[in-house]
Amino acid sequence: MDFSIFSILMLDGITNGAVYGLLGLATVLVFTVTRVIFIAQGEFVAYGALTLAVFQTGKVPGTVWLLLIAAILAAVMEFTNRFQQGENIKSALTASVRLLIFPFLISLLSLWAAPLHLPLAVQSILTVAIVSAFGPLLYRIAYQSLESESSLVLLIVSVGVHFGMSGLGLLFFGAEGYRNPSFWDLNLVLGPVNLNGQTIIIFCTALTLIVMLWLFFERTLYGKALRATAVNRNGARLMGISTHTSGQLTFTMAAMIGSISGLLIGPSTTVFYDSGFLIGLKGFVAAVIAGLASYPIAMIGALGVGIVESFGSFWTSAFKEVIVFTLVLPVLLWLSLKNRHLDGEN
Repeated sequence: MDFSIFSILMLDGITNGAVYGLLGLATVLVFTVTRVIFIAQGEFVAYGALTLAVFQTGKVPGTVWLLLIAAILAAVMEFTNRFQQGENIKSALTASVRLLIFPFLISLLSLWAAPLHLPLAVQSILTVAIVSAFGPLLYRIAYQSLESESSLVLLIVSVGVHFGMSGLGLLFFGAEGYRNPSFWDLNLVLGPVNLNGQTIIIFCTALTLIVMLWLFFERTLYGKALRATAVNRNGARLMGISTHTSGQLTFTMAAMIGSISGLLIGPSTTVFYDSGFLIGLKGFVAAVIAGLASYPIAMIGALGVGIVESFGSFWTSAFKEVIVFTLVLPVLLWLSLKNRHLDGEN
């Protein structure tokens, strides 16, 4: 291996690692706030890439209809739950309507915009809005009534959510794969490295999202509320912070990050309805390296995962996935030795 091959593999690894890092950050965010090990994070990636691809064809994406179905189901569950808890019909109906407003507005806008072949940037914004709207609805349907259950129960639910979202992806998008156009057709030759515009966009987007997340948690009231919920759920509840709202907001952010990640990888690889699973698992590996607790370590771990994957595919492409997922084993061993817990210890 000469320096030119090494440089190309490093650039490819860091590029992929930046996307895995975003997914790792989303996984850590969801776990720290809600205690949910969210296996289905990768499905948001696939939904984002496929939704934009269908917009490119001038058709209405299946995610629009899925969003409407999810919104109606979540609204019915919210109304039933509040009515059973003794709230009056007006209050329960108002809470249900709140869940319907944004999804219905986004769906109507999508139905109008789909056949117009709008610019790629506009279609991308609409795609992020559609997929992000799934976040709070998914939390309301699958997790909100179980938020006091153990992490094991929430993990089992996450497995079911993954299979459900994957099956719905097959139903609404079909088995055909799609590849999106690049957002920037720049091509720079820097010695042995060929730096294209999409790579620059990935780096800039990842850096921008990291800065925005930091500002959100440090400077905004909602961000501080999420931090409080992550540190002590019971204490946050006693201080008037709604764990329901925190969970819905967290899943909204996770869905947004996943959809943006799907837009970033769409031009570089063909995305199928089930492609998000492996991509999401690599982000999960980065989150495990961080102990599902540290955002900086998750990003560093994701860059390491991307580099290992890149060099692994060069040396033995048939086993690159095995090599990547094997990284979890020494990390889990180290964490088990570092944090010893006796049976029954809280």
